[in-house]
Amino acid sequence: MDEAIKQAMLSAASGEVPIGAVLVDGLTNEIVACSHNLTIQDNDPTAHAEINVIRARCRALGAQRLPDHDLYVTLEPCPMCAAAITNARIRRVYFGAYDPKGGGVEHGAKIFSHPQCLHKPDVIGGVMEEQCARLLKDFFGDRR
Repeated sequence: MDEAIKQAMLSAASGEVPIGAVLVDGLTNEIVACSHNLTIQDNDPTAHAEINVIRARCRALGAQRLPDHDLYVTLEPCPMCAAAITNARIRRVYFGAYDPKGGGVEHGAKIFSHPQCLHKPDVIGGVMEEQCARLLKDFFGDRR
C-alpha cells in the first residue's frame, strides 16, 4: 500500500484526484504495475488508477485475465473499476479509504455481491485507511 500511496501523491501533484494503484504478481510477490489517476491528463474518464494497472499488465502478458494478481488501491474501487477487476479475474483487492459516495465494492452498487458477478475476488478494506483518506481530504480541502 505504501507504493499505492506514493502513486496517489504523484496524482495529486499533477492535479488529479489522488488515487494510486499497484498490481502485484501473487506468485512472485513482485510489483508488476503502478499507476495513478490520469483522467485529466489523458482526457479519458476511464483512466482510473485501477484500470491503468490492469491495462498495463494485460498488455505486458498478452492476456485478458490476471488470476494470480493482487490489487492495492488507496480508495474503494468505483463500480466501473470493480467491474474491470471482476472481468480481469484479479485474485484479491486491498483498498485503503472507504468511499460511501462513489464506491462500488462495500458501498453503492456492491458489484462483487451481485449474483451476476462473474468472479468475486477476496476483498480487504481499510488498509492504511487513515493515510489514504488524509490524501483525499487534503486534496479537496485545498480546493474549497
